[in-house]
Amino acid sequence: MKISLIVPCYNEQEALPIFYEEVTKVLVQMACEYELIFVNDGSKDGTLDILRELSKKDEHLTYLSFSRNFGKEAAMYAGFCNAHGDYVAVMDADMQDPPALLPQMVELLESGEYDSVATRRVSREGEPPIRSWFARMFYKIINKISDADIVDGARDFRLMKRSMVEAIVEMSEYNRFSKGIFGWIGFRTYWLPYENVNRVAGETKWNFWKLFKYAIDGVINFSQAPLSVASWFGMFMTFVSFIAVIFIVVRKLVFGDPVDGWASTVCIITLIGGIQLFCMGIMGQYIAKTYMEVKKRPHYIVSESNREDAKKIQ
Repeated sequence: MKISLIVPCYNEQEALPIFYEEVTKVLVQMACEYELIFVNDGSKDGTLDILRELSKKDEHLTYLSFSRNFGKEAAMYAGFCNAHGDYVAVMDADMQDPPALLPQMVELLESGEYDSVATRRVSREGEPPIRSWFARMFYKIINKISDADIVDGARDFRLMKRSMVEAIVEMSEYNRFSKGIFGWIGFRTYWLPYENVNRVAGETKWNFWKLFKYAIDGVINFSQAPLSVASWFGMFMTFVSFIAVIFIVVRKLVFGDPVDGWASTVCIITLIGGIQLFCMGIMGQYIAKTYMEVKKRPHYIVSESNREDAKKIQ
């Protein structure tokens, strides 16, 4: 059995040595064959220098350094494309994904009942309340409007069998939302709960606005509900407008009153115009996603690696 650990890194020079020491200790105790695949996602600090030094003294370590910042999704995909293990895991370098859980995850997979073991946080201690509320609402909404099965508190940290990894690699879409992909492809998954762990060093790269954009991407990538909402808005406003026209005509014919109220007219026009622009914006998001897909640009470009056979453009 060989385990591949994929570790996306972006400006993690402070946490990286701590993570490497801890995860290596756990893997050595497990007495299994393993490889560590660190993906440097265009870091601007000393992350790449640390990876170079670690690769010189550890033959189990592979690093892939992107030519620029392509994002965590691209880093994860690069890891999947270059992993050779029978079991493959994704972990963050900030120690919020505890390496100590790996032996239990392997044990669950070897039982034969599951194809993957995924982790979920059962608490959000240390997280701002407003951010926690929005996160819970996102999980509720996306599970109702899409086919993706995403558990509340789900992390990217999971251990998967080779067959599941191959299915993920085959889903080569440019606009990636891995949490949704993991749920969409199916396979038997065991959810392993654990208490929230704070970063061991450094600062989070995910502010509220980035998380909000990521959530919007997830909804658009795995649901057509926003388009349906736009269509229903259009039908509803058309019906309301039709009733309003009938009311105005009947009022003029029966009572002979001119139609007054310029202020209310302007408000109605503004409201309808806003709804139209909102619906056009929804359609524009889907068109933009389609535009990025049809261009067929690579998900990532590797500018440097210590492995000659690495897939450098995919």
